[in-house]
Amino acid sequence: MASQPINDTFLIRWAIHILYKMLSIRWISRILSYTRLIKYIGPGVLIILWSVCVKSTPFTLLAEASAMRFVSENTKIPVPKVYSAFEHRGRVYIIMELIDGTCLAGDWCRRTPDSRTRILNSLRGMMRQLRQIPNPSGASISNIDGGPIYDQRLPGPHQWGPFRNIADFHRELRGNFEEPVCNGEFVPDLARLIDFHKQPWPASVFTHGDLSSFNILARGDEVVGIVDWETAAWMPPYWEYTSTWHVNPYNPFWQEEVGRFLEPFPEALTAEIYRRKFSGD
Repeated sequence: MASQPINDTFLIRWAIHILYKMLSIRWISRILSYTRLIKYIGPGVLIILWSVCVKSTPFTLLAEASAMRFVSENTKIPVPKVYSAFEHRGRVYIIMELIDGTCLAGDWCRRTPDSRTRILNSLRGMMRQLRQIPNPSGASISNIDGGPIYDQRLPGPHQWGPFRNIADFHRELRGNFEEPVCNGEFVPDLARLIDFHKQPWPASVFTHGDLSSFNILARGDEVVGIVDWETAAWMPPYWEYTSTWHVNPYNPFWQEEVGRFLEPFPEALTAEIYRRKFSGD
């Protein structure tokens, strides 16, 4: 099922269209930036009047807005409130709440051990809530709307699937290898990867997929927001752990914390190393 727009009204479309037209005029853009009425905080992401965030990148999808609304309706995890989401001329725009907080990447290394523990305990509870949401389709691999999953870290195309089950996803992930033979030679690491993939799997679980310290916001010792849900999907139970462990080369310190708020899957982490070796990641 294709992801649907949210609160897609003529007035909102008109306002966003006028805003981007104004920003394309250099002197107007400079005035808006100087007065801080508009502020860019990243490629394709801007802040309006200190309280509203507009996200529109070449990779922004309506499924991200659907995921945030879904999490808000089914958990107590703090996520941005989605005001509107629509597609215009092949580009998606998400208008959402700007959460007042500081990303953990900015001050994690300066926090006390007690402060870190409080935050990680809070994150553990939030991830438990996420895992407790039942997948209505069982073990399928898909985005929240039943469509393809998106992840720039996956080899080849950024959008995959959807898949009927975890086995089909794993088969695609390892390049459809069914036997541990490459160029006529037995490959032990490929054999280990296939064995890992072919074990029995429980139902897929809802997964953020990009839990970098850059995407977790806090005020003091309180987690006030988890953002960037573009990779959110129904994924294998281990996926959150392995993706978070590998998520961002610019905050390697986060790898030391992953096992303190997510269930560790050491076997999956080893299998992911094998997969990356064969896919050239």
